[in-house]
Amino acid sequence: MRKFLILSFSLFQLLSLQAQQTQKPPLHAKNWLAITGKPLAATAGAAIFQKGGNAVDAACAMIAATCTMWDVLSWGGETQALIYNPHTGKVIGINALGVAPTGATPEFFKGKGMKYVPEYGPLAAVTPGTPGGICTMLAEYGTMSLKDVLTPAMQMAAGYPIEAQTANSMERGKERIKQWPYSKAVFLPHAGQEREAPEAGEIFKQNDLLETLRKMVEAEQQALKKGKNRKDAIYAAYARFYTGDIAKEFVRGCQEQGGLITEADLAKWKVRIEEPMSVNYKGVDVYKLQQWTQGPAMLQMLNILENFDLKSMGYNSARYIHTVTQAMQLAFADRDFYYGDPYFAPEEPMKGLLSKEYAKERAKLINPTKNLSPALPGDPYPFEGQTNPFANFLQQWSSNKPLVYTPPDEKYMEKLWLGTTSVEAADSAGWVVSVTPSGGWLPACIAGKTGVGMSQRMQSFVLDSVLDPFNVVEPGKHPRVTLTPTLAMKDGKPFLSFAVQGGDTQDQNLLQFFLNVTEFGMTVQEAVEAPNVNTNQLYLSLGGEDRKPKPGSLLVNSNTPDWIRRELMKMGYKLMYEDRTSGPVNAIYFDSRHGSMWGGSSNHGEDYGVGW
Repeated sequence: MRKFLILSFSLFQLLSLQAQQTQKPPLHAKNWLAITGKPLAATAGAAIFQKGGNAVDAACAMIAATCTMWDVLSWGGETQALIYNPHTGKVIGINALGVAPTGATPEFFKGKGMKYVPEYGPLAAVTPGTPGGICTMLAEYGTMSLKDVLTPAMQMAAGYPIEAQTANSMERGKERIKQWPYSKAVFLPHAGQEREAPEAGEIFKQNDLLETLRKMVEAEQQALKKGKNRKDAIYAAYARFYTGDIAKEFVRGCQEQGGLITEADLAKWKVRIEEPMSVNYKGVDVYKLQQWTQGPAMLQMLNILENFDLKSMGYNSARYIHTVTQAMQLAFADRDFYYGDPYFAPEEPMKGLLSKEYAKERAKLINPTKNLSPALPGDPYPFEGQTNPFANFLQQWSSNKPLVYTPPDEKYMEKLWLGTTSVEAADSAGWVVSVTPSGGWLPACIAGKTGVGMSQRMQSFVLDSVLDPFNVVEPGKHPRVTLTPTLAMKDGKPFLSFAVQGGDTQDQNLLQFFLNVTEFGMTVQEAVEAPNVNTNQLYLSLGGEDRKPKPGSLLVNSNTPDWIRRELMKMGYKLMYEDRTSGPVNAIYFDSRHGSMWGGSSNHGEDYGVGW
């Protein structure tokens, strides 16, 4: 009787959730949709659409605009994207992630007494990727000029009314910012006053960044005058950033402040156009970027969960929460040990990791009444006909003493949730873009007079092969990042495009959003606002030295009923509570029945969109 009551209530909970109004209305559009984390940036995307641009043009304009606003990323960061090309019917991956610079070795950082690469400053910087990412996406798949697409960002760099959230972040981080002269000059215009950062609503000007963007556009326009076509002209702007005068000043400013990036590092780096990875979940093909992101972990989760009847458990019942959490923890254990840069040896065992047979074996580890702690990496090599070359490292993982639970403190949770933004764009011609750009967030170190903040992404490497033999820092290598856009196809057509800000929570939020739609029939807006859970039983990808898993630590929504809380605690979970646990997920649902698009943007932040 008890199980029946819990299940019945869970179904009632689902029906109530679907019947009630969401805090934000869904967006409806026929011609185009532009959704991102900043209203001004969504407006930039809308302006490009109104000029006749496609979804790639609009996405590039939104990335450029958000990079100019600093709160969650900047121009020296990285861009990860999935693009659906309606002309080929294929999903394309864009790898515009920077790489470790010359001299970035485990010995270098260990020689400075470090257990991880620093969180902030020049020594945390990989080569900038976003300028190259925007240029490549635009040149290969867009229709407009770089000048048109960068116009909104350049107008903002000339001066825009700054938001309180960003301005206050500058003020809170001012002691660190003062260590870096070029950052201080930009972020603290009222030096010496009680409040040194801009005030909310103040016109925030970035003259050096404006000049950098002007130089890129100038390179494009000069190439056009010489008879170059649109594509080659955009690549002329790319070249000026990575091999011209912009590159020289970036490197000078980086090295002046103690960074490692060289001109050769910038010149050798390139954007990679890749084939993404995918699995089929109950008739839906879900696409993620390769293992230099954590994206394939969500694919592993789906493979594991395909072995369970989730719908019958009831939305956010104790059994459902437990099963989903166990799948997440098992997939993250594999992520922590096996993911890394596919362009460097050793080769990651992705065929085995994403096989349905391996997932069935992982699913067998899920005890229906008890949290698996620790959740350890498995051995996917037999599932691709090989022997694991790192069995000795796996043995060290399993022979370690069980971790003692310590409650996550405020700093730990900040690193777990550390945000960026997401960009979703689609048009009636069939182009779809999902992007999770990031890097160079506040407090950022600006490289010389470029106005470009350097990325902090090198901290996602490890210095010890035992932790992850595929993700040890090395010059020229991409770190394994948390950034993970998603596209889903059904019957050969776009079905969902979705992404979320955050660190290690990203694929947790995205998994549950996807299940909300596919298993429980929620609308896209209901799905982005619906409560979900987040496990802390994983290694943090960002932060200081406290990166170890928190056994059983689980964040649940404050509205979780008492009896579900008690069931979870009996299973070994240590619960934390928040009013909003959904993300900020941004998503587009393609309504093939009506020939329209639904846009969803969670109630967690200021993310929203514009459609027509």
